[in-house]
Amino acid sequence: MDALVRAARHPYRRISTVSFILLVASFVLLLLVGLSLPIIKSVYLVAVHAISVDIPTTIATELRFGVWGVCASSSVLNQLPDNHECFGPMLGYSIPPQYATLAGVSPTLVEAVEKGLLVVLVLHLVAAGLSFIGFLCSWFLGPHPIAIFTLIVSIVAGIVGTTVLAIDLAFVLIIRNKVIDELPYHIEVLFGPGVWMVLVGVILNWLAVVFLSARACYCCGVRR
Repeated sequence: MDALVRAARHPYRRISTVSFILLVASFVLLLLVGLSLPIIKSVYLVAVHAISVDIPTTIATELRFGVWGVCASSSVLNQLPDNHECFGPMLGYSIPPQYATLAGVSPTLVEAVEKGLLVVLVLHLVAAGLSFIGFLCSWFLGPHPIAIFTLIVSIVAGIVGTTVLAIDLAFVLIIRNKVIDELPYHIEVLFGPGVWMVLVGVILNWLAVVFLSARACYCCGVRR
């Protein structure tokens, strides 16, 4: 078995190792985002932070949206256990009205968030799954058909990941436009760490595509 593995990698061990590391890192980042809040509470896509101006005491509340659910928090009111409460995990979730009420966010904004989330739910895990296939195959770049297959899978993963990133960015920007006229609340819409993790994952994936292309096309100094 060890001899077969060595034969499948030789003589492209360096390209195989670099591609493997890049695709593993990309897979881990995309998977973490795919399992974001409320499964992994520290990873979310967007945070809507509302500050009430109706009363002298500033009350800050927040909604954080992940792929599988939403968490509401209030650091001053202490209305919730441990100052936060999460809804989900659920595929294609609908945000309960009490969460929007707690954060001082209008139903219009909540509806915009729900529609945007329906588009990105499955794509995060699809991108992670393609990266998973890519890094498994990248360990065996000796046979040319495997190298070509790995390159194709990685390119598709890069396209899906880039699409997910574009949707995530548009998702946050659309929400920001929705809250411009939200009164009597001052509302901030912030990028969550999940968006930046997708960005890094996509960059790593496309770097792996460069190395895999050199192997599959016998270019950039790579010989038969």
